[in-house]
Amino acid sequence: MAFENLLNELETRRAKALAMGGAEKLAKRRVAGLLNARERIDALFDAGTFMESGLFATSVHPQDAEKSPADGKIAGFGQIRGREAAVVANDFTVMGASSAAINMKKIGHMKRTAASKGIPLILLGESSGARLPDNMGARGMGTLLAQDPQQYLRCRESPWVSAALGLCYGSSTWYCVLADFNVMRKGAIIAVSSSLLASLAMNDNVEAEELGGWRVHAEITGFADQVVDTDEEAIDAVKKFLSYLPSNNTEVPPVVPVPAGSGDRAAEILKILPESRTQVYDMRKVLQCIVDKDSWFELKARFGKTGVTALARLDGKTVGVIANNPLFKGGALDADACDKIVSFLVLCDSYNIPILMFVDTPGFAIGVEAERKRAPGKIMNFMNALALVTVPKLTVLVRKTYGQAYINMGGGRNSDEFLAWPTAEISFMDPNYAVTVVSGLKPGDPGFEEKKATMVKDNSVYDIASVYAVQDVIRPERTRDYLIRMLGVHQLRLSKGIGKHLLATWPTSF
Repeated sequence: MAFENLLNELETRRAKALAMGGAEKLAKRRVAGLLNARERIDALFDAGTFMESGLFATSVHPQDAEKSPADGKIAGFGQIRGREAAVVANDFTVMGASSAAINMKKIGHMKRTAASKGIPLILLGESSGARLPDNMGARGMGTLLAQDPQQYLRCRESPWVSAALGLCYGSSTWYCVLADFNVMRKGAIIAVSSSLLASLAMNDNVEAEELGGWRVHAEITGFADQVVDTDEEAIDAVKKFLSYLPSNNTEVPPVVPVPAGSGDRAAEILKILPESRTQVYDMRKVLQCIVDKDSWFELKARFGKTGVTALARLDGKTVGVIANNPLFKGGALDADACDKIVSFLVLCDSYNIPILMFVDTPGFAIGVEAERKRAPGKIMNFMNALALVTVPKLTVLVRKTYGQAYINMGGGRNSDEFLAWPTAEISFMDPNYAVTVVSGLKPGDPGFEEKKATMVKDNSVYDIASVYAVQDVIRPERTRDYLIRMLGVHQLRLSKGIGKHLLATWPTSF
């Protein structure tokens, strides 16, 4: 047959590249319950839609060509629920998926294509970092590094999504923190360098989990938006996140059918909300009575817990939800919560997602720790980001709001509509504290209650409504219908739902 030898060689080379790091290494992963890079891609994309780019790439060094199929990073394009996306999956069975000249070219191609063609980029992370000795020495540094000055620039033309699925050092870590969404599997590590290198640098034994395990990034750094137990769950989280987002910033998010039973729980709100403004409750339970059934998708749930950030749907349309949660610190916003909310404002504004804010806070956390965590700067960053948001913003005043937090959480003209429930209370500070600050009296002291009566004057929701600083006072069970109607009023008709993206280059981490 004509060309038979050439075609046979093609198939032989293809089979060798698809074999990755070899049967033994792949078997060890199966025993450990870990998917390999190609299995992860199969789980990510609709069946039969993956088109690989760079299957026959190998190390630039001839002596390493035979042991570097696809050069350790598998790249290409596929569809997720019918929508195109680009992927780079690190193949840890090939030279630890270490970064080198050829596979960095593959990443660059995926990034450029995703940005210029308006499709999401998905980065499945698991890498030992820079390849050695390729990157060593002046020649290695000058040849391989800093050849693309925009390598780490995010302009958010299209979403980036990252999954930390094993050891993630060097560039795998960079892409985790550059992403719009990062899911982390328990057992994975996100760190600048390995625990071995850290131990050598510090002359001490550093455990990998302590260096960059899931608890570190879910609870302390906030770099993990969600934490899961398995590779399969991580891939599912990636797909679910993307279902809320448009493919790029020139589109509006997808609209889906409204699930049956959405809105049926509206009457439960007043059963969850305590009558006493000092009694705690979980705001997330209230919010799930309002949004579409089973549409709640929370981000950074373990970080900055006094604030809540979540994607959800209302009448089938994607919304971003920001709220105070009195279950933690009474809902007082701390530095971590400010960072978390700013990051979420950037996400929503960059991808044309309307924002809903639900307010119940005594203000910002104060004290020595707050000041040392740079609270004033965090609060002003929050205000700066809020002022730059160009998507619709609707705010619901649930219970109390005091001081500067009133402004940060959408008060005044910082929202397109500011509505309140009859349970709302507004003032500069808690009346009990105000009495002590002004008179030195404490609760129980003679004359305290008399002084307090002057401080609670004009605190009611109807006082603020009388000066048109809230546009309406409604029954809690009407909130869902009100928000749906007002999102219709405030949709960006002149730009067909597309915001100005003034936050597009805001730093991706904090």
